[in-house]
Amino acid sequence: MAIVATGCKTVPTALPPTQTWEERRMELQQRAVFELRGRLAVAAGEEGFNARLRWKQEGPQSHLALDGPLGVGGVQIAANGEALTVRNSRGEQLDEAAARQEMAARLGFEPPIESLRYWVLGVPDPAHPADVVLDEEQRLARLTQQGWEIEYGKYAPTPEGWLPVRMTLKRSDVRVRLVVDAWHS
Repeated sequence: MAIVATGCKTVPTALPPTQTWEERRMELQQRAVFELRGRLAVAAGEEGFNARLRWKQEGPQSHLALDGPLGVGGVQIAANGEALTVRNSRGEQLDEAAARQEMAARLGFEPPIESLRYWVLGVPDPAHPADVVLDEEQRLARLTQQGWEIEYGKYAPTPEGWLPVRMTLKRSDVRVRLVVDAWHS
């Protein structure tokens, strides 16, 4: 039995890179449409929560829906780089300053939604300088941008290529863990 076991080969879980980092970065930064479903765990100071996340990106327009356990405490966020609206669990729609205040109150920090749209794809926001560390497959392993440090723990194959499915974002006393359950395009 030991002889048979030593003769077996394991299938590699990583594929050799088919794109350079620059090709990959440019392609993903130009991706205008995507959807994901996942889960968040947020710790901000002494506060924390878990939520389900649905994200739909249509060009510059980001639509995020966060739902707490059993659908309690839901919030919907819409942003396009210029305007921000939040619909809270009471059904109130808040614009700009009130929306930012509501997000900071609910989340414990104001998320950088315009940059997050790139970070979830595994690339830096092209509008800001960034420090990047790549893995062997020419994917982001770590990104530092706008005071945030993002660590990419796991990627998974999708029809459009390898995309992140586990990442951790940190900034001062804020820590956000994101697990992507499904990518759609």
